[in-house]
Amino acid sequence: MARRASSSLHPGILVGIAAAVVVAIVAGQSLFKGKKTGFSGVNSLNVKDFLDDGNSLRGSEYAIEGKIDEKLRWTTHRGQVVSLRVSTPGGDELIPVEIPPSFNTLNVEREQRYAMRVKVRQGGIPVATDVKRL
Repeated sequence: MARRASSSLHPGILVGIAAAVVVAIVAGQSLFKGKKTGFSGVNSLNVKDFLDDGNSLRGSEYAIEGKIDEKLRWTTHRGQVVSLRVSTPGGDELIPVEIPPSFNTLNVEREQRYAMRVKVRQGGIPVATDVKRL
């Protein structure tokens, strides 16, 4: 009589496949954790240049990330101004950011981290064009 071939998989192969799936999941999570702002193609705001002469940056768009320190002003027709605490190599710095009334539905909370795309307008004032909570 002829012998039949075994149709089941070897247990070593199953363990190898399971290990590969776990490694792929862990690698995928670490890649997505590194992606913070999601503002591709936008340079990060150089805080030192902004503090030295913010008006020289007017007309340009930048990405900035930090924690809301204070809500400085809010009106339904004019939006709000917040103080954003940004980490720099020299220590934390406070940057004022105007959030236009188009973001009134967004609940900006103190002590929460946000990533913002800002456009610097006349006078060196950064105005948010996109806001994402981190």
